[in-house]
Amino acid sequence: MSDIAISFELNGEKRRAAVAPNLLLVDYLRDHEQLKGAKIGCSRGVCGSCTVLVDGTPVAACSKFAFQIDQASVITVEGLANGDRLDPVQQAFVDHAAFQCGYCTSGMILLTKALLSQHANPDRATIIEWLSSNVCRCTGYSQIIAAVEDAAQRQRQVVP
Repeated sequence: MSDIAISFELNGEKRRAAVAPNLLLVDYLRDHEQLKGAKIGCSRGVCGSCTVLVDGTPVAACSKFAFQIDQASVITVEGLANGDRLDPVQQAFVDHAAFQCGYCTSGMILLTKALLSQHANPDRATIIEWLSSNVCRCTGYSQIIAAVEDAAQRQRQVVP
C-alpha cells in the first residue's frame, strides 16, 4: 500500500505527512506526533477517550483514518494550553477535581470546548447530553458537570 500525502493543521501549526491508508488518527497522533492525550479505550468509537476536534467537531480518533484529516484543522488536548497557562476549560476541570484516573479527561475537556463553542450558557440537560458520548468510570460525573458549568461562566467573562 502506498502512503497518502496529507496537509493539515495540528494544534495551530501547519503540517504535512505521508500516512498509510489504514493508519488510524489516534495512532498517528500518539505514535507519530507523540501527542498522548487521546487515549485508546474501546477502539470502537463509543467510549470517548480518544476524542479530538476536527474542524471544531468532536471526533472519535479511533474510528477515523489519519488520511481523512487532509485539509482539516485538528485540536488535541495538548493544543489548548497557552504555554504554562491552562485553557479556562482545563483550569475548571483542575479546580473542580473533575477527574480521578484521568483516562476520559482529555475527551471530556474537548467535548466541553466544542459544547461551549456552540452554547455559551448550556443548561444541565444539554451538558449531560453532550458528555454522554464519553464514558467515565471513576467520578460519577458530578464534578465534571460542575467543571463544565464553571468553564461556561469563565468563558462568558472573557472579553475578546
